[in-house]
Amino acid sequence: MLQWDRHYPKTLLSVLVLAGFLAGCQPSSSTNQADAAKQNSSENAEQAIPLITAQTVPVKLQQSVVCETDECTNYQLATVKTNVAWIDEYFLQRIKKDVPLAFKATQKAASEVNPSQVNQNQYRARYLGQNNHLASFVLDSSSYNAGAAHGMYHSDYVVLDLSRKQRVMADQLVQTGKQQQVIDALYEANQQWLSEHELSKDKLELSDNFYYGVHGIVFVYPLYEIASYADGMPELTLPYHMAQGLIKPEYLPK
Repeated sequence: MLQWDRHYPKTLLSVLVLAGFLAGCQPSSSTNQADAAKQNSSENAEQAIPLITAQTVPVKLQQSVVCETDECTNYQLATVKTNVAWIDEYFLQRIKKDVPLAFKATQKAASEVNPSQVNQNQYRARYLGQNNHLASFVLDSSSYNAGAAHGMYHSDYVVLDLSRKQRVMADQLVQTGKQQQVIDALYEANQQWLSEHELSKDKLELSDNFYYGVHGIVFVYPLYEIASYADGMPELTLPYHMAQGLIKPEYLPK
């Protein structure tokens, strides 16, 4: 150990003491490595979420008019083409599942069919937008049977979790044990319309069909489910300020 006396330079002593202090304040190499790994992991997670680009394109069919035993239907189908392969596959398979007859070969030529006796069926996928890891799409479908008084239509909104590569369902949105509180809040926010249509709170359920609106999460109900055909597809909005504490934070827009 160094022996200090009045002849030893005080400036050197100060330098050595300061160097020891700074060395003690420096994080260890293992700490630096852990922090770097954590930062890289966070950056990789962000990079794993793609920025969606999409367009609607026609689905190629063997023939547009498909005939069964007693009727023929003209199909007009369109899907989305994005920069993410699994999304494209999801919608193509969804269309094939929902409209299987459109992909069925038929022996009857379209020229043999009276156009006035052909049913009409349209099915179209569209991209709506993206909020961080949540990408929203809609499947618009309409059908009209020849001779019917009116056609039927439906819009099925699809929210995809890009980080988990799966569709988000309504029951996934809700925090554990908060299902009834969400219904209560939804009823309160739309009480005037629901009262006018004589729908009590105990009859209200969450729809699996929803999208992110400007002011809140919009739950969409099919024709005839909670109102008449003339009312179309009713939409009930859960305002974002009411959704706090009820909806999981990862499923609220940032």
